[in-house]
Amino acid sequence: MSTTICYLNTWKRFVNEGVLDSARLNKRIMESWYRCKKEQVNPYLNKGQLVLSGDLLNIQREKNAQLMDVATPHLARMNPAIREAGMMALLVDADGYVLSLSGNDQTLHEACKINFVEGVRWTETEVGTNAIGTALQTGEGIMINGTEHYSIASHNWSCAAMPIFNEDGQILGVIDVSCPVDRSHPFMLGMVASISYTIERELSKRSSKKELALIQQSIELAETYHNQSFVVCNQKEVVISASKPIRSKVPQSIGMSLNELLLNGYQIEAETLLPFNEDNTVMGKCLFLSEKTQVNPNRFFTASSSKPFYFNGEVGVSKSFQDTLKRIKLVAPTDSSVCITGETGSGKELVARAIHENSPRKNGPFIALNCGSLPKDLMESELFGYVEGAFTGAKRQGYKGKFEQANHGTIFLDEIGEMPSSMQVALLRVLQERKVVPIGGTKEIPLDIRIITATHRNLADLVYEGIFRKDLFYRLNVYPISVPPLRERKEDLPYLVRYFCQKNNWNIPFADELLNRLKNYYWPGNIRELVNTMERMYILLSDEQVDIDELLNLLFPSETIQNSGRQSIGQFNEVDDTAPELNIREKIQRDLMLEALQKTKGNVTAAAKFLNIPRSTFYKRLQKFGL
Repeated sequence: MSTTICYLNTWKRFVNEGVLDSARLNKRIMESWYRCKKEQVNPYLNKGQLVLSGDLLNIQREKNAQLMDVATPHLARMNPAIREAGMMALLVDADGYVLSLSGNDQTLHEACKINFVEGVRWTETEVGTNAIGTALQTGEGIMINGTEHYSIASHNWSCAAMPIFNEDGQILGVIDVSCPVDRSHPFMLGMVASISYTIERELSKRSSKKELALIQQSIELAETYHNQSFVVCNQKEVVISASKPIRSKVPQSIGMSLNELLLNGYQIEAETLLPFNEDNTVMGKCLFLSEKTQVNPNRFFTASSSKPFYFNGEVGVSKSFQDTLKRIKLVAPTDSSVCITGETGSGKELVARAIHENSPRKNGPFIALNCGSLPKDLMESELFGYVEGAFTGAKRQGYKGKFEQANHGTIFLDEIGEMPSSMQVALLRVLQERKVVPIGGTKEIPLDIRIITATHRNLADLVYEGIFRKDLFYRLNVYPISVPPLRERKEDLPYLVRYFCQKNNWNIPFADELLNRLKNYYWPGNIRELVNTMERMYILLSDEQVDIDELLNLLFPSETIQNSGRQSIGQFNEVDDTAPELNIREKIQRDLMLEALQKTKGNVTAAAKFLNIPRSTFYKRLQKFGL
């Protein structure tokens, strides 16, 4: 009892004053308390906050199916002893989620009061110092009693936990035994250590058996497909076998990661999962390859060149985006003007930066300006700059415009289709003379710049309508590059999802149902909308107790034409007889709009983006054509 009081007083002083007597606590617990203080964990938290339920818990269990399969029999064997001792045993995954829980009924009932249940996330960040979270944090077994826990939720509990490692030294999960503090016993730590070691040995044996079976199967495949290019990879995507054509070109292919091998000029043509006969789980896969330009998130190589091409993003595997990358690679070493077209959010600026970063100008400045975001009266000074005293409010030293800032580098003019006519004339003069005169100045400043432009609009249509100068269009449109919308590169979605999860440290469990919904969605906002959706998903999973159906409804609210006097989707094939007579051009526009509305199921925003016209224009034409 005196020890408990001592620890309680130590805890109170640390929580209130931040002062800790290092002689009072175990070193690992002391370090954990400091981590919790730094992460601003609430010491007065009285229960777990993040609990997965329903489908989300099943998703987490599916991710850890092998761990559960191996651990469950061992937990079942020790359950009678655990129940009799008034304790409970937990299997926890590497993310800190409780996958299974069993033991004494009364103890389980008490655990429910603090949300210590299946599906709860019991990490240091969530609930402060505790055996599970601290074992995950340190990679060591630990026992924590009573007020050694950081948050009051666990002050009446005693817990012992031991990590479970795979052959590569990565933590797969944790075995934990917990009980009310008055039932605590030192053997708890020895018990979890014994079970953890047993599970690790069995996982290792299974892994070895699968590897041997995989090698045997790869030998049989080699005899069948001896003249074809294929590799066999284990579950870690390490190449354990390669056909003769692969080995001839890449002698060191065995032992390479799959991604590393693909950088040698290959792409995946077909993929076959290889099941383990004993339990029908996947032990590896066979991939048939063909030679082609290769990519990874930062570079790709062509068969004709070993020079890397850098791209600061995820390129995926879709043919449409690979074609775009090829066009970027061809134009990057030149000084030609490039016009990038693509829908909003499809990554036009990323493409412009890739051109710059792979060009001889890569050590020079990259200056970007959105022509659609600047008021007309500010655009001239922003582009050309001004001298001291040029106008009221001018800076004392004057101002270097974007063109001068971009000297010896690249200037990127986004949304060039929004540039007013007066500025189009000025831009044309700069392109012709490669000189600029600041506002209020008389001295010409020579320019050594490359110009890249981008637009979500059809510049040829703007020229036809008299909105954009024809001579400027031909000056800018030397080398057009089209960035495909996300709906035309759906096969890249898993790669993009993985890339943004890693980049933003988002731990999001993706079930097949969720991935299918992502693939079936139209994505009018393209990659920008995908990132926003993933961020929303991350927030919902962290702070909301939602099942998969609720999550999907929150992520993908329907946005269709409301019944406010307009026609329903099924009526778009019908044309209003009272509509004014249309000329040939207007009839074509109307038919294209009808087709777009059909394809997007009445989603006006998506239909406007499909036709690459502003939504306001789309609405005006709806009214004009009587739709």
